[in-house]
Amino acid sequence: MANKKKTVRQKLKQWLIYGILIFVGTTSSIVALLGFIPINTSAFMIQQHIADFKENKGFVRIEQQWTQHSELSPHIFSAVIAAEDQLFYQHIGFDFNSIYAALKNNSSGGKLRGASTISQQVAKNLFLSPSRSLWRKGVEAWFTILIELFWSKQRILLVYVNIAEFGDHLYGVQSASQYYFSIPASKLTPHQAALLAASLPNPILFKVDRPNKKLIDKQQWILRQMRNLNYL
Repeated sequence: MANKKKTVRQKLKQWLIYGILIFVGTTSSIVALLGFIPINTSAFMIQQHIADFKENKGFVRIEQQWTQHSELSPHIFSAVIAAEDQLFYQHIGFDFNSIYAALKNNSSGGKLRGASTISQQVAKNLFLSPSRSLWRKGVEAWFTILIELFWSKQRILLVYVNIAEFGDHLYGVQSASQYYFSIPASKLTPHQAALLAASLPNPILFKVDRPNKKLIDKQQWILRQMRNLNYL
């Protein structure tokens, strides 16, 4: 009986090891492949479709156009860095000082705040869901490591601005630029780019076409940060 139990444990251990190896190999291959091809959908976009069907809306088209780096205004990259992750080029996917500050603030009863880098947001938007759980954060951390390992910083930024949500069924800076300003994303001015960046990560609340005072104040703050970072 003891030998039988030992055999079962050994088999379970082997299957666990095989499962981990398959997960590591599969996720690594997917992330590596996505470092070279256009990305025209994401987990968040798929969940949008699912939500539409649950609400009996049927299929609602999502506006998103993959756009290469050379066809985008450099101001949009500067704006999202200034707004979301000013240490983007210094960290390896995680801003540990911000994480510590957020944990300290949240544990002391302060206003709930996040500390996600652009790399983490790409991992979440592309592969996961908006839910908050330790399991999801762990998987997010794993994908963040893979993204930083296989992709350049330029690629991470490019994917981010191409899959970020900028409005109702509106994803990617190219679609957002055409919808809100009637211009291609290559023509975005610093003020327009800062306004788009200011709407993140909640463009449903902060509407680019109907900016409230809080959104305008954030836009002006982003422009000041862009100047401080010598982007303007």
